[in-house]
Amino acid sequence: MSTNASTGTGAGVRIVVADDHEVVRAGYAGLLATQPDFSVVGTARDGAEAVRVCREQRPDVVLMDVRMPVMDGIQATAELHSGPDAPRVLVLTTFDLDEHVYDALAAGASGFLLKDVTAERLFEAVRVVAAGEALLAPAITRRLIAEFARMRPRAPARGTLAVLTPRETDVLRLLAEGLSNPELAERLHVGEETVKTHVSRILSKLGLRDRTQAVVMAYETGLVVPRTG
Repeated sequence: MSTNASTGTGAGVRIVVADDHEVVRAGYAGLLATQPDFSVVGTARDGAEAVRVCREQRPDVVLMDVRMPVMDGIQATAELHSGPDAPRVLVLTTFDLDEHVYDALAAGASGFLLKDVTAERLFEAVRVVAAGEALLAPAITRRLIAEFARMRPRAPARGTLAVLTPRETDVLRLLAEGLSNPELAERLHVGEETVKTHVSRILSKLGLRDRTQAVVMAYETGLVVPRTG
């Protein structure tokens, strides 16, 4: 059963937890509520309820299970991502190379977490995406995107990237390889602020929310070709 009551302090990062298992849902909500900078403003037992609760409560971050009744986490993520002021979505999954997680990332999720994640890793992930960063640090996220882009290639749409300058295209290609801002700065022989400016312009021009979405687009447009070996 969903709840719209806050189980946190009312300040800081506003969070909604969506999972069809009551024990799991309550467990995450209770754990997150232990943090003074988190406020759990609602829970949901399916994707449709998650969309409804998010539109009512306007959270910053949603923990979204992929497999739920009525509406799954992928469709719910797409629904939220299509609206204004969409929350950041962290997908929850039981195993890493999950095709549904790839679909959720393509639909607008900022990253994913395994359900056996430690409490500290969970807290860190929520803070990272709430701050506007993509949860892209683990190499496994990039491996998942590359694997499913290879298995289910989209029709090339390189024209989509025509709005980028040659330097921005280079930056996007390096982003897809998983380079951090410091690594990008070193590779391109520029300062980190310049890198941040390039990344910001790439996201703005392509209508993307974060680096995860940029990586997905780099693979799906054919700018980066998944390794076959």
